[in-house]
Amino acid sequence: MSDPRLHIDGGTRRIERSMGDWARRRLPGWLAELVMFTLKQGWAALFGGLILLAILATRAIWEDSWPLARYDFLVLFAVSTQILFLWARLETWQEAKVILLFHLTGTAMEFFKVQAGSWSYPEPGLLKLLGVPLFSGFMYAAIGSYIARVTRIFEMRFAPYPPFWVTVVLATAIYVNFFAHHFLPDIRLALFAATVILFGRTRVWFYIGERPLWMPLPLAAFLAALAIWVAENIGTVTGTWAYPGQHWTEMVSFSKMGSWYLLLFVAFATVTLVMRDFISRRPVTPPRRALVHTKPGATT
Repeated sequence: MSDPRLHIDGGTRRIERSMGDWARRRLPGWLAELVMFTLKQGWAALFGGLILLAILATRAIWEDSWPLARYDFLVLFAVSTQILFLWARLETWQEAKVILLFHLTGTAMEFFKVQAGSWSYPEPGLLKLLGVPLFSGFMYAAIGSYIARVTRIFEMRFAPYPPFWVTVVLATAIYVNFFAHHFLPDIRLALFAATVILFGRTRVWFYIGERPLWMPLPLAAFLAALAIWVAENIGTVTGTWAYPGQHWTEMVSFSKMGSWYLLLFVAFATVTLVMRDFISRRPVTPPRRALVHTKPGATT
């Protein structure tokens, strides 16, 4: 199994090393790790964060009389941002494959859910198909981007990982249930239980400093779902999408957090279709690592 640290580009290493040196020189050890954890999480979620900023900024300034619709601008912004990430090597081509897969599966779900009346996009736009603005797929792609980038940036290992085929079956069942529950009984409670049974022993190992840290995978998925739920509230407050019967000042139902929790396992399975060097069937304990400090004025 290859070391995921080998996939981190030199520019990212220099940025993280400089931030780490700054934090460790000025802050107590535990606080330095907390600051580094927050900064790395923000760096991993950069694509999604930029999409959210674009949604907020356009909501604040956009005028109906402008020749370009807000939804169409968001499509152009998302495509341009993705191209910029690849050009600047903020994402690898391997990660771009993950993002494309999740973009396609997310867009397919959007087509169905909008037609089923689960939510709607009230604003006009030329780049809109079956009532779905094409930027919506990039919001799903942002989740795939985050998972791929956070795995690389935190040098993660997932162990012990269930048999790969079992995780694909679970992800498929979760994805199909998002469609089928409109016609058949909703089995999400069984799917929640399945995620805990299959992944309850799986530890997400990661580095902030020199010591490897870990948390259970279901807990990591819940925390990520909470962050996505907050982002979804931003989308509804700005009127970018709307749920039936929900006033724009009301919070999105907490039940949506459960949907995102399940969808994260679909996202993770999608990532492992392309990238598997960070999963291990056997329990592992990653070694401590020596921190290489950057001297003042150094460029490497």
